[in-house]
Amino acid sequence: MGKLDGKVAIITGGARGMGAAHARRFVEEGASVVIADVLTDLGTKLADDLGERAIFAELDVRDRERWTDVVAQTVERFGRVDVLVNNAGIFRRESIETHSHELWDEVIGVNLTGIWNGTKAVIPAMKAAGGGSIINVSSTAGMTGYAWLPAYTTSKWGIRGLTKTSALDLGQYGIRVNSVHPGFVRTPMTEELGDNTANVALHRTAADTELTPLVLFLASDDSAFSTGGEFIADGGESAGLPVHN
Repeated sequence: MGKLDGKVAIITGGARGMGAAHARRFVEEGASVVIADVLTDLGTKLADDLGERAIFAELDVRDRERWTDVVAQTVERFGRVDVLVNNAGIFRRESIETHSHELWDEVIGVNLTGIWNGTKAVIPAMKAAGGGSIINVSSTAGMTGYAWLPAYTTSKWGIRGLTKTSALDLGQYGIRVNSVHPGFVRTPMTEELGDNTANVALHRTAADTELTPLVLFLASDDSAFSTGGEFIADGGESAGLPVHN
C-alpha cells in the first residue's frame, strides 16, 4: 500500500522541476494527480507518462475562473480533492531601485495571489471529502531577506501569514494547511543563479526530488496533527553562517 492510496491531488507548477518530482512520487504512492501548469507540452507529456491516474490541466494560477474549472475537472475525473500543492512560482531578479511595478504585480500575482486563489477554489471540494491537506511552497526567502529579490521575498513571507490564517480558519473542516520552505533546489527556474552555496551548511544544492519526501509527508495521513506549520529544508542556510574550510 502507498502512503497516498485513494487520495486525489492537484499540483500547480507540476509540469517540471519540483512539481513534476512531486507528481511522479504521488502516483507511485497511490494518488491520482492533476498536473496544473501553463507549460502545456511538458505537462501533457508528464501526464501521459504517468498513466491513467494523472491528467494535465492548463492553469495560470492568477486566473480565478480557471481555478474553478480545474477543481470541477478534478472532481469529475477522480471524484474528490484531498490534496493541493501550491507549488507554482516565479522570481524576477532586480534591485528594489529598478524593480518595476509591473514585475512586482507579476510575482505577487503568481506566488501569493495564486495560492489565495487555489485555496479558495478547493475549500468546497475538500469540505465535501471530509478534510484535506493544502501545502504552500514558500522558500528560505520566506524566512530571511534577500537582495535583488524584493517581490519574490515579499511573496514568500506573505505565504507564511496566509498559511497560518488558512490553517486557523479551515481546521474546523479537517483541512490542514502547512508551508514548505526549500532552499537552493536545482530546477529550470534556478539555472541562472549559478551554484553559490557559500552560505549553505551542507555546502551543496538540492536535487528537485529531495523536497518530495517532505511534501509527501504533509500530503499523507502521517502528518494528521500538523497544521499551520513551517517546514524548512534548506541545507541549513537559514540557520546562520556556516564554517568555511
